Formats: sequence, C-alpha cells, structure tokens
Amino acid sequence: MSGQRDADFTPSPQAGVIFQQDSAPRWWRVVSDVDVPASLQPHLVVQAPYQNTMTLWVPGAPPMTRSLFGEHADMAFSARALVFALPGGLRAGQPVYLRVASVGGTPMPVSIQPLHGVHRQDLEHVAWRVMVLTAMGVLAVLALGFWVGLGERSYGFLALTLLSQALFLSLAGGELRSIEILGHALGDDPRMARVAGMLAVIASNTFLGFYLELSRKRPLLKRVLRTCNALLGVLLLASLFSTDTVIPRVGNVVLLVATLTVLLASVLGTLRNERQAFFLLLSWLPMMLLTAGRVGELLGWWVGPPWLVHAFPLGFALAGLVLTVGLADKMQQLRRDRDRASRQAAQDTLTGVLSRTAIIEQLQREVQLAHAQRLPLSVVFFDIDHFKRINDEHGHLVGDQSLRLIAVRTRGKLRKDDFLGRYGGDEMLVILPGTELADALTVAEHLRAAVNNRPLSIDGRVIDASLSLGVAQLGTGETFERLLERVDTALYSSKSAGRDRVTGNLFPQTGDA
Repeated sequence: MSGQRDADFTPSPQAGVIFQQDSAPRWWRVVSDVDVPASLQPHLVVQAPYQNTMTLWVPGAPPMTRSLFGEHADMAFSARALVFALPGGLRAGQPVYLRVASVGGTPMPVSIQPLHGVHRQDLEHVAWRVMVLTAMGVLAVLALGFWVGLGERSYGFLALTLLSQALFLSLAGGELRSIEILGHALGDDPRMARVAGMLAVIASNTFLGFYLELSRKRPLLKRVLRTCNALLGVLLLASLFSTDTVIPRVGNVVLLVATLTVLLASVLGTLRNERQAFFLLLSWLPMMLLTAGRVGELLGWWVGPPWLVHAFPLGFALAGLVLTVGLADKMQQLRRDRDRASRQAAQDTLTGVLSRTAIIEQLQREVQLAHAQRLPLSVVFFDIDHFKRINDEHGHLVGDQSLRLIAVRTRGKLRKDDFLGRYGGDEMLVILPGTELADALTVAEHLRAAVNNRPLSIDGRVIDASLSLGVAQLGTGETFERLLERVDTALYSSKSAGRDRVTGNLFPQTGDA
C-alpha cells in the first residue's frame, strides 16, 4: 500500500495477459497507457478466469474480490470474465493491483472497457454458450435414444462423451453457477472441473477407438490410446486429493498425444477409403486443431485470438453433430449388410426362389394369419418326375439348369402375393394365401401345364419334364406341420397314380388343435 514494493514487479512476458502457472497467490500491477475518463463507466475485465479468485485494489479505494462461483460471484455479468468497476476512471500510468489466486495455469487477457462494451460482449458470449451447450445436450439425448433403441454401443460412448464434455464446459466456464446447489457443490471446488475434463477425454478416446475399430485395424494406435486413458485415470484419481497445477499440465500433454494419435488413425483410415475414418476426419480435424491450439495456450506456448474462446466449445458441438451423422451412416451400412445377408439366407442360390428355412417360416406366418383373420389358405407341393433320370442321363449341371427353368416357369403362373420355395432336392412348396381348395387345384393344373406343355431346351438338349403335385387347404385349428403332412400325402398319391397329375387332400372338418 505504501508503494515501496513497486520495484519488485517484473514485466509480464505477454503484454495484457495474466498467466500464472503456480497456485500461490501473486500480485499483478496493471497500468493503462492512456487516460480512461470516468464518464465512460470503465471496468477492468479479466477474461477466461475459470475458477480463479481475484482481488482488485485501487489505491485510495477499498479492495474488491471477484470469482465466478461462491460468495464473491457477481451475477450482474456473464461468466466469460471477472469485471471490476473503476468509478473514478484511470489516468495514464496510474497503477491498479490484482491479487490472483490461481488453481491452474490459464492465460487471462486483461483490458479496460466501457460498461456498454462489457454488456455487449456478455450478450454475445451468452448466445454462443447457450447455442453450443444446447446443441451438445440435444445430440447427447439423441445418442442415448439411439443407444437404447438400437442397442448400438457406439451411441452410448458418444452420449457419454458429449455429456462429460458439456459438464466440463459448464464447470470451467461458470454456467452452473446460476444453479445454486450445483454451483456451491461443484463450482467452488476446482477439482471437479478437472475430473470432468479428464472424464471427457477418457470417454472421447474410448468412443473414437471403438468407432474407428482400432483394436482390429490399428492395434498399435489403440494401445497408445489405452495408455493415454490409463494415465488420465491416474491423474483423475490424483485430482480428487490434490489441486496441484502440475496435474492439469500433465493432463494437457496427454490430451495432445491422444489428439495426434486419433488424427493419425483418421488420416490412415481415410487413405484406405474407410467411411468412418473420413467422417471422423471431417468432424474432428477442426476440433483437433482447436484442441491443439488450446492446449498450447494452456501450456503457455502462445496466446490465442479472442474468438478461440467460442470456437473451442463450438468445435465440440459440430464434431458431435458430424459424428452423429457418421454413426447413422455406419448403422445404415450395417443394416444394408444385414438385409443383404438376410436376403441371401432367405433365397435359394440355385433357383432364386425362397430357401427351405424361409418358405417354412413364411408358411408358419401365413397359417397364424389365416387362423386369426379366418381366411382360407392352401398349399401346393410338387416335385419333378424322374428327376434322378435327368441327372443320370444328362449330368448334374443340366439337372440344375432344369430346376432353374422349372422355377421360372412356375413362378410366372403365381400371383405376386403367392410364395414359392425350394423345400429340398427337386421338391417345391407353393403358399396360396386367401385361396380355397378348388381354386388351388386350378392353380396346380396351371403349374403342371407350364412345365409339360413344352420340353426344356438346355445347351442344345431337348428334355421332356413333368410335375407331380399335391394340394391341401388349411383346416380349422390345423397346425402348419399337419398341413404339410397332408399335402405331402397328396403329392405321394399323385406319384403313386402314375405321375404328371394333381391330387387334392380335403381338409378335415375338425382339425388338430
């Protein structure tokens, strides 16, 4: 207060910036180069204070203490800065003194601004933060919904990443101070922001490793990320018991290593035409550059431009949005692959009709539907007469081609709502929904005529072919197994009666329950 210690102050290496890496309280002297008249309602503004506490002393005036959280919080201004009124203005060269109790080394730009300028920048800051945090919250809820609805773990990891990042930004940026319970419980303790930040990085590394399939494609990079997560886990535990500023500095170095590892994995994957790597590179390249810039700033390597304060959280939101789209694309691709596999499993590879499994499953569904809606249902069971002779005389390749041609001819005689499947060997099963026995017998005759009305022409060979067919209608309360037994009996009757004919099996008046 006497001014005898002024000679002990040393110039800051970065003009207009307070950068204090140790946790011991220090005094800073702030001097304006120009006169600042009281008419402008000037205020001393210290940006990006996070959880630091500061006391301003203007000689001749009582000291003022400010922080984002706790009893010294000034809710008249946004959380972007600590603001001190200078009601008497400031003359050029007149010093004011700041006592800074730092909980972590972060560059804090210092300026003197008129009140209207402070309010304008506060409004801009609040608009940006609301937009970013709302976007992250919405994306996290969507990811949780997809995780619960689809059971895809990637969305769970993404939701955890977004929620932990939003918690870190809210704690570090001061948004939670307006909620009294959370503000006192979490905001006053600098360890909580560190824990949330490290949890966000661990969740992000886990999600990115899973999303890029590093365990299978790039195991070395996966081990690097696991090592980073292990180190962050140790630092997280240490943060619960200590507020030493070494912890966040080491954490920032680990974050930088993890960021470069993910960037390398994304570039390698993109060069190999991996779609998920491309989406990650598209979404996280700006985020990675911002992260690297922010880490360099926190380590004291440089002072970033003012817009970096907004660009860093905005990068989180944009990255989450693009990754959500990328995950949706990945899920769509997986669904297409699954549908393709299902179609292949449901289709007989030789004839192109339904496979045995698919036609039986379809029959089960049609039987249940017919019973529920009290609709008629008939089936036709046929095989190719003397098919073994065709194989023996002409070879199995000709026999296979015969099966394909007969499948094409019979399929052409059915409605689009009917089903044709290969039951086994040269046996085919036809399902005729909504069809009475009399109409089914007519359909069966059309199938028989489609094959025996003209020979099969295969590789210059002319082969006579015919069908033996059995027909049955579903009885009241009858099971699909019993229906198959009856239509198989009808087919056997056609073969026993000389082949190339249709035989119907009347349904019983009281079916099997």
